[in-house]
Amino acid sequence: MFLPDDPHLNRGRTPYLLLSGLAAVFAAALIVYSQTIGFAWDEGFHLLAAQLIKHGKRPYLDFFFPQTPLNAYWNAALMTVFGESWRVAHVASSLESMCASLLAADYVFSRFPAKGWRVATAFTVLCLVSFNEGVVQYGSVSQAYGLCLLLLVASFRVSVRAVERDGVLLAGLAGLLAGAAAASSLLTAPAAPVFLIWIILYNRLGSRAWKLTAFVAGILIAFSPVLWLFVQGPRQVFFNIVEFHAFHRQEHWDGALAHDIEVWAAWLGSTQAFILASLAICGLAFVRRRSGWEKPQQAEFYLCGWLTLAISAHLLNAHPTFQRYFLLTVPFLAILAVSGVYGLALRLVDPPRRPLWPALLVIGLAALGVGRSVHSEVGNFNWKDAQKLADKIDQVTPPGGLVLSPEQSYFLRRRVPLPGMEHADSHKLELPPALADRLHVVSDAELIRRVKAGVFSTVQDCDDKEEHVKAFGLAQIFSQSVDIGECTVYWDRR
Repeated sequence: MFLPDDPHLNRGRTPYLLLSGLAAVFAAALIVYSQTIGFAWDEGFHLLAAQLIKHGKRPYLDFFFPQTPLNAYWNAALMTVFGESWRVAHVASSLESMCASLLAADYVFSRFPAKGWRVATAFTVLCLVSFNEGVVQYGSVSQAYGLCLLLLVASFRVSVRAVERDGVLLAGLAGLLAGAAAASSLLTAPAAPVFLIWIILYNRLGSRAWKLTAFVAGILIAFSPVLWLFVQGPRQVFFNIVEFHAFHRQEHWDGALAHDIEVWAAWLGSTQAFILASLAICGLAFVRRRSGWEKPQQAEFYLCGWLTLAISAHLLNAHPTFQRYFLLTVPFLAILAVSGVYGLALRLVDPPRRPLWPALLVIGLAALGVGRSVHSEVGNFNWKDAQKLADKIDQVTPPGGLVLSPEQSYFLRRRVPLPGMEHADSHKLELPPALADRLHVVSDAELIRRVKAGVFSTVQDCDDKEEHVKAFGLAQIFSQSVDIGECTVYWDRR
């Protein structure tokens, strides 16, 4: 009978301790990166949403928030304990990403069928995930990527065990974890049905019907905050989570399709992505045709392939889509990639007795990619520049004066924005007045009217976030301005 782990496996042995130590080093390095360079424009509205939640506001019902809310609630909880700082959220995301990396590495350490390659493949998976450019750049910031990576890999590990056990507890836990990932970001939504179908198809002990029930119950528990908000405001919740993404994401973006095509082809221009995807394809082909492994062992690698395919298809259909979304597939691609490395080595030497050199080659290429990526980010706009902008706004804005700015500045200044200012992308929506008021949406036209009417004492204009403000003639409205980083602060109305 297929055993879940090597019965002689000892995680206290030196190789595993070295693996864990290396993961700790990577986590420390990612935390340093997150505190110095790490920054993403879109994390501003995530942090602002968490801050508003901490102070008693409800997403959808009290402010516009086109995301599932679990990551915002998680960040709000962290802020309650550790203070309202982006640094806290960055540390948490960095640790979550590195825990996901270690979980993926532990999987091949404990279950890779070629036992002589387990140590080498574990270190390779750890490095492939930890050195991935997308994981470093976006798995270390306040968005949901780090939490989703951890929840997805954890659900994968539990699902693999669930088919081997008689009870339903693990199936329920797998559903809870997969549901929590989707409740943190709908980018991960296809993972839950893939896990469920795989558990039902490959179940070897216990009742399939009861495991299905437990899995679905886990998903419902994970979505209980969304369901509770839906009971209170079904129209607002449905618009934010479903309708906005289905019908409004591409509004006022004439080049969205061309942008999507560039993203779809971007992996060809990325050495890291090309190597990872190519090795994963080789690995899947090897597992299916040449591995000779038992069917339950093969099924676990097929699960990685199905997860990658389902999530990627979903991301390709998100218009507009972005290259960073695909980092959610990296742990599963890495597991398949080490199978590809093993399969290629087997073709060259049978049996392949020296796993060190292929592993070092792949790790070296991954390290070069992340090194180049981090170097290119040095000097880019970051939270230090955002803090300078917030300080300048506080300095020049008169007492009681209102400010129009990106979400980062509201968060850093710890000011509650006017209703409808919590999410910059909402301004592109053109909705009937009653619905706009219900959803807390202020249109571009209304925003222009307010600026020209003198509602705002200070305006912060950033090239990437407030392009519509340029049409307002800010230089003619305000007599003073200062450039800080990629942004300009205007004040002192003429």
